[in-house]
Amino acid sequence: MQIAEARPEATRFYVTALRALTDARLPFLVGGAYSFERYTGIARDTKDLDLFVRRRDFDRALAVIGSAGYRTEATFPHWLGKAFCGEDVVDVIFSSGNGCAVVDDEWFTNAVDATVLGLAVRLCPVEETIWSKAFIMERERYDGADVAHLLRACAEGLDWRRLLRRFGPHWRVLLAHLVLFGFVYPGEAARLPAWVMAELTARLLHAQRRPAPVPPICCGTLLSRKQYLPDVAWGYRDGRLEHGTMSEDDVAVWTAAIDEDVLPKASDNGTERGAAGGDR
Repeated sequence: MQIAEARPEATRFYVTALRALTDARLPFLVGGAYSFERYTGIARDTKDLDLFVRRRDFDRALAVIGSAGYRTEATFPHWLGKAFCGEDVVDVIFSSGNGCAVVDDEWFTNAVDATVLGLAVRLCPVEETIWSKAFIMERERYDGADVAHLLRACAEGLDWRRLLRRFGPHWRVLLAHLVLFGFVYPGEAARLPAWVMAELTARLLHAQRRPAPVPPICCGTLLSRKQYLPDVAWGYRDGRLEHGTMSEDDVAVWTAAIDEDVLPKASDNGTERGAAGGDR
């Protein structure tokens, strides 16, 4: 993986953080651009390193990196903190911006051994990577292409039952990405298991016959923290408060940061880094 090796300052920062966590025996996984390249072969420049930890290790992880001489902050306490070295950032992540993709023991059980920046590490599993990326549908950042590339690279080896379980009640999001995969790669749609497509389409047909929830709910806020705010103002229940781990205070803080975080200088996805967090 060659992503940061052309920038010595970033490499030193990332290596120091990785070694500090390893020496502290604090379990972590590497995600973002590094795991994405490992799974898809697609390399892209990034100004951050995404590290995934369990919630119980979050505060300690920031403290360990801070003790190595870097400024840290619990940027959004419901899912993400950061460590800074100039314009380079280490994101410490234990959930997702919408509160759905919580890092748990299964992330570590199914992690993949790899070498990043010359160090032996473990990468986020591809199934959990798809799960967390599938919900990122902001105007300034859409990770659907990442999901399609991960499916293209790994479809035959995926633990599809675990992936279905991960999406749980949000199975429509997975179905949408699978339908789009067949559009993006018309000649490769058959690589998706027929039983998965049959299961999800059967759920869709069954759901069409169920009565609508009262009062109405908008789950669009699980996909974009900004674009469905008018719906909440119109009286729809906020899906984040119904289906995620976010409190009303979490939603308020996450919403208040929209304008300042839309394109932060040192925060996701290549050079234009969206508020949804690291390049997961």
